[in-house]
Amino acid sequence: MMRPILCVLAVALASCHTQPRWYKGNLHTHTLWSDGNHFPEMVVDWYASRDYDFLALTEHNIVADHEKWVGNDLVIRRGGRTALADYRKRFGNDWVDHREVKGKLQVRLKKLDEMRTLFDDDFLLIAAEEITAGFKGKPIHINASNIAGRIPPQKGASVREVMRKTLAAVNEHKKQHGLRVLTHLNHPNFGWGITAEDLAVVTEEHFYEVYNGHPSVHHKGDAKRPSTERMWDIANTTRVRDLNAHVLYGLATDDSHNYHNASGSTPGRGWVMVRATELSADALIEAIERGDFYASSGVVLDEVSVDANSMTIEIAAQGNATYVTEFIGTRRGSDEIGQVLARVPGLRARYHFSDKDLFVRATVTSTLPPDNPVFKDQKQKRQAWVQPVVPADLRGKKQ
Repeated sequence: MMRPILCVLAVALASCHTQPRWYKGNLHTHTLWSDGNHFPEMVVDWYASRDYDFLALTEHNIVADHEKWVGNDLVIRRGGRTALADYRKRFGNDWVDHREVKGKLQVRLKKLDEMRTLFDDDFLLIAAEEITAGFKGKPIHINASNIAGRIPPQKGASVREVMRKTLAAVNEHKKQHGLRVLTHLNHPNFGWGITAEDLAVVTEEHFYEVYNGHPSVHHKGDAKRPSTERMWDIANTTRVRDLNAHVLYGLATDDSHNYHNASGSTPGRGWVMVRATELSADALIEAIERGDFYASSGVVLDEVSVDANSMTIEIAAQGNATYVTEFIGTRRGSDEIGQVLARVPGLRARYHFSDKDLFVRATVTSTLPPDNPVFKDQKQKRQAWVQPVVPADLRGKKQ
C-alpha cells in the first residue's frame, strides 16, 4: 500500500500547485459557546491580531450556528470580571446584543457568519466541533474541522469502537455535504483515555495531537504511561511494520479556554504551519492530508523537503537561540521503537534514509523557552515536529 507523502518530493513537485506558502493556524479553541471564558469575537480577535492566518472554534458538541444567550454572571464566575466591558470597548455598544431576564443581564453569542464580517479576508475562520464522547469514564474527543453543522457524539462498546463510529459519522457528513473535513484525535492522555495501541489500530484516523497546550492533558505521560510524543512512535511502528497502514501525523494546538489571566489553558502555545497554495479550508486540509505541514510550540522552519534519499530541514533563526534536530524512527528488525537515528545541531539538518528505516520523523528543539510555556519548571523549550515519512514508499517499494 502506498501511503501519502509530502508534496515537496522532487518527483511530485510538478503535480503540485505553484507558489505555496506557509499558513499559521490553531485547530483547537474554546469560547463561551462551550466551556471557554470569553466572547467568541474576542477569542478570534486574539488570534487575528497576531500572526495567525486561520482558526477553528471547536466547541464541545456545538457549532456556533444558532441562537444562544449567556448570563454575564456565568462569564464572571468563569473569570471574566471585565469581559463584557472589554467586549464592548473592542467592538462597540451597537455590536453587543443584551437583554435582561428575571433581572439578570444576558448577552447573545454571535454566530460564525456574523463573526466573519468583523475580520479581513486574509484571516480564515473555520466551522468546527470537538465531538466529545467517552467510554466508561475515558474521554474520547475528536475534532472535525470544516463542517456544515453539528455531528452528534457516538456511543460504542469500547474506546476503539467509539473512535471508529465517530470517524464514520464524520465521513457520512462529508459525503452528505460534499465537504473536505479534517478529523484529529485530541489529547490522548487526557483522563488517560486513549492508548498508543488504540492510536495504532484505529487506522481510519490519520491525525492526533502530539502537543496540546492545556496543562491538564498529561502531555509528558507518567511513570507507567508514555508521553504523547512517545505514543506517536509506538503507533507508527505498529502501523508501518504490522498493518501496512497510513502513518499517523501529529498536530500541535492550544486547546485554549482561559483568556483573562496567565493560569489554565491560555492561547499561543501550540499551532500548525501548513504549506498551501491559498488560504481556504479546502487548500489547507488538502495540504495537511498529504503531510505538508509541521507542528510547533515556537520553532519556525523555513523549509522541509523530502526526496527518495533524504529529509532536509532548514530552521529560521530566532535571536541567539541554538538548535538541535533529532531524526527519530524505528528500524526494521529492531526492538527499539522510536530511536534517535541522528542528532544534528545548527540551522540546517539532513538525514539520509537507511534501507532499514520503517519511518522517519524529526523533532527540532531550540534553547529558547516558549513565549507561553505550559510547564512552569523552566525546562520547556520551543520545539517543532516534522511529519513522518516511509522511505520505502518514497522509492516505490513495498514493505
